[in-house]
Amino acid sequence: MLKEALIGTLCGAVALTIGILIGHFGIQKNSAPSWVNDVAKDVDEALIQQFLSEVETLQLQENLRELTKVPHMATSPGDEETVKYVLKRWQDPETGLDEAWRQEYKVYLSFPDPKNPNKVTVENSDSVLFTVREREVNYTADQNDPQVVQPFAAYSPAGQAKGKLVFANQGKPSDFQHLNKTIDLRGTIAITRYGGAGRGQKAINAAAYGVVGLLVYTDPLDMNDGLMSDTNETYPHSWYLPPTGVERGSYNRDFGDMLTPYLAAKENTYRISPEDITGIPPIPTQPIGFEDASTLICALAGEAAPQDWQGGFKCVYNLGGPGFKPSSPFNDSDVKLDIHNAGKIVDSSNVMGVIRGSVEPDRYVIYGNHRDSWVHGAIDPSSGTAVMLEITRVLGRMVKQGKWRPRRSIIFGSWGAEEFGLIGSAEYTEEYFTKLSERTVGYINVDISVFANATLGASAMPSLQSVIFRAAKQVDAPGFASTSVYDNWIRYANRTSPTHGLIPRVGYLTGAGSDYAAFVHYLGIASIDMSYTYDKVRKNVFFVHYFKGNEDFEFYSEKGFVAHQAVGRTAGNILIRLADSLLLPFNCKDYAESLEAYLNTAVTIYQKDLEAKDISMEPLSQAVANFRKAAEQLEKVIQSSDLANETPLKVRKINDQLMLMDRAFLNPLAFPHEYGFRHVIWASSSSGKPTFPGIADAFAQANSSHLASDWEKVHYHVSVVAQAIEGAADMLNEVI
Repeated sequence: MLKEALIGTLCGAVALTIGILIGHFGIQKNSAPSWVNDVAKDVDEALIQQFLSEVETLQLQENLRELTKVPHMATSPGDEETVKYVLKRWQDPETGLDEAWRQEYKVYLSFPDPKNPNKVTVENSDSVLFTVREREVNYTADQNDPQVVQPFAAYSPAGQAKGKLVFANQGKPSDFQHLNKTIDLRGTIAITRYGGAGRGQKAINAAAYGVVGLLVYTDPLDMNDGLMSDTNETYPHSWYLPPTGVERGSYNRDFGDMLTPYLAAKENTYRISPEDITGIPPIPTQPIGFEDASTLICALAGEAAPQDWQGGFKCVYNLGGPGFKPSSPFNDSDVKLDIHNAGKIVDSSNVMGVIRGSVEPDRYVIYGNHRDSWVHGAIDPSSGTAVMLEITRVLGRMVKQGKWRPRRSIIFGSWGAEEFGLIGSAEYTEEYFTKLSERTVGYINVDISVFANATLGASAMPSLQSVIFRAAKQVDAPGFASTSVYDNWIRYANRTSPTHGLIPRVGYLTGAGSDYAAFVHYLGIASIDMSYTYDKVRKNVFFVHYFKGNEDFEFYSEKGFVAHQAVGRTAGNILIRLADSLLLPFNCKDYAESLEAYLNTAVTIYQKDLEAKDISMEPLSQAVANFRKAAEQLEKVIQSSDLANETPLKVRKINDQLMLMDRAFLNPLAFPHEYGFRHVIWASSSSGKPTFPGIADAFAQANSSHLASDWEKVHYHVSVVAQAIEGAADMLNEVI
């Protein structure tokens, strides 16, 4: 019996050994399910090179030609044409996306009355002495299109205002404070130049001093290097703004639909009354060209304006008597505004498209730009839309041909009604607040893809700096055969990093200049905004036709499309890396460097005064140190891990730490009077100091008022920022 048992055991062992050998040599080692390889796959550098090679200038040119055929102000017939065009492109069976659709909202916009145009006149008791142009001089056939809207200040109230004229520089609070020292501003009309304060804020500042109407113009010194003549100096002879050019714009302070704050503007959404809207001009307001502005300003009486208020006109800028010089033909005359704007609730469309991810379809990389323009919009936004359509054409064809599918889902957004206050993108973030907050990896915004032809410019969360640089190094700079976008950029705008040495300067997304605003400030999503831009030293390469009637295809086409191509290649490269990299290409140590720079500025400017008020900055200093420590520790974990052979859950965990880190900087109560601003590091600031915005603004207020309650607010903001940074550091630490 024992012998039989031993023989049986021996036979079993032999059979097992044979089975193992057969299994080892007879079964292919690649027999694991295909998803195993997909999960561990990293970004394909060969695919990026293929993408770069397929972005074509001719396609970009044709995109822009189509997009600028007619004026396409938001919700106009021209806007509807662009909706259909973008949707058709994204639904193309050969080069389109997986899915594309319209996303509809009902939003509150402001328009002039085409049958009763806005007017600005100079009048005395007997007659009209001067009338400001209602429309710009037409230099091209495009400008004769009946859909070209009269220059107007969107959201300016309708009404009539009449009074003596004063010059108020840029319309900042300090400008009106200076005027008010010697002039009774009550009942006056103020004329201001662009810059210094937001469009709508100029009117709000003016009304606080009793000003009853506001004019806004672009000074040739600010935009034209002082040149003014369209006979041989300005457009159509150069890129300079012509004398009658007027910058249209929205004069509201907050972003998103103003009747549905923090709610998506759908059919049955609760709406506040238009009378309850804040952040828009309380007085009639109208933009005018510098030709007319010079006629008015050069006739003003009163003291000479301060030297830093003087502009490009061939005269001394006086403050106003108020009113005009006795020697002027306008002596003893008033300026009168007749404004006939009206607010309306209208249908506005986003166009949305998606390429679904293969491994992590519930993680989103969003690429967006608005579609609407004030007129033809060759610069803003169609230069950006042309680039976005070329990126989707190249990537869409790769998907349709089965050559590629991203690891994560890519969402494309062609936002509606941006010019009226970033409305389409804001409504989208409000409608999908939770899903986008939990799932979005990053947002790329390319609005004006080409301001000018000098260099790339970018603003971003610091953690995205490294991926921008990597992409820029792989793209040739326009006009250079052997110079990268990165190397060209560093010559125009650079800084010295304690970690990296001399690098291109990447700005911060501290305001609400484009559709990144809701993603950064409301959702805390790591974002990028980029364009090819001008030499900051030489303004004459700047496209000064922004928002003007002659911002058309013919003006743009003669400049060529190599800059558009460079932007498309760079932005698309970044997009692929965010969507395809096994580990998200975020560098939190770069974020630590930015926080340290902010801290150093705060300590230098504020610490002595705060200590005198028994407010310690030590918690803030400790928080920044802890963030640095956490960032370096996470980097060590990443560098010591073979992530391609780790469990997918470890990679997902690290990616979530990187993705959600910026969400830790959100505080919904930090800025209760600032709509949509919740990010305590990058919120907008009126202080002008390169440091934590809440602390900077609170300190400026307390230092001015000397009130104990205002110093308490400074203490509050020090605590808010310190605890937010501690929270972000904890997000980078090991999960416990």
